[in-house]
Amino acid sequence: MLENMKDMLNKADSGKYAVPQFNINNLEWTRFILEQCQELKTPVILGVSEGAIKYMGGYKTVANLVKSLISNLNITIPVALHLDHGSSYESCVKAINNGFTSVMIDASKYPLEENINITRQVVNYAKDKDVTVEAEVGAVGGEEDGVANELAYAKVEDAIKLVNETNIDFLAPALGSVHGIYKGEPKLDFERMVKIHELTKLPLVLHGGSGIPDQLIKKSISCGICKININTELQIAWSKTVRLYLKENEKVYDPRKIIKSGEAKMKEMITSKVLLFGSNNQA
Repeated sequence: MLENMKDMLNKADSGKYAVPQFNINNLEWTRFILEQCQELKTPVILGVSEGAIKYMGGYKTVANLVKSLISNLNITIPVALHLDHGSSYESCVKAINNGFTSVMIDASKYPLEENINITRQVVNYAKDKDVTVEAEVGAVGGEEDGVANELAYAKVEDAIKLVNETNIDFLAPALGSVHGIYKGEPKLDFERMVKIHELTKLPLVLHGGSGIPDQLIKKSISCGICKININTELQIAWSKTVRLYLKENEKVYDPRKIIKSGEAKMKEMITSKVLLFGSNNQA
């Protein structure tokens, strides 16, 4: 069923595991993720970026697609539909009004006070509609960098101030992860992670989960991370397999066969992440 993230992440926090967020890019990806997570009996968060929403036809199209697949595939695990890195109050409102059950407002590029003001507006709008809100403090590294800027790591006092003044449900503190492919080893600040978790008393979110070594993922979960975002590793697993399939089957032109050729490898990656996060059999 489609629900917000509150119950699933609070359970993860107390149970010391993490719920996966897998980003969706089209109908097939949504189906593959839902089917595999149903088999593994794990709650799952379907993350959708603003770019993916535009590509897929709009907020309403995405929400209706997800709801229809949940119904038609007889999905019984908890599923949240989450706006990933909403860039403005307006984009969060569109997501909420069209059936998303959770939103992330990412105003981390602004000074702290402006980040707080924008985030508070989103929370005030979302609360009446039973939609959960995630916010970011600090700056997670971008795909063009591949490395995190230690000067952009979240400050403990900033995290506390943001939480206290906005009433958000979850916090994504930038502590050494990056989006996309890492250049070198991730440098996660676990000491600061523990402090933020203990002082804010909120489930924490790890962005840029693709490419982080397993032992660091496990340590992150022990330090308060309850939601881990995975996108790049699914894209790589799927695209490598599809490229090989096309090379070996040059006469195939049916797009259904082409897209489906990456299904097995993608589902293998989903399984490995769910088992690593410890969320299997939690639904």
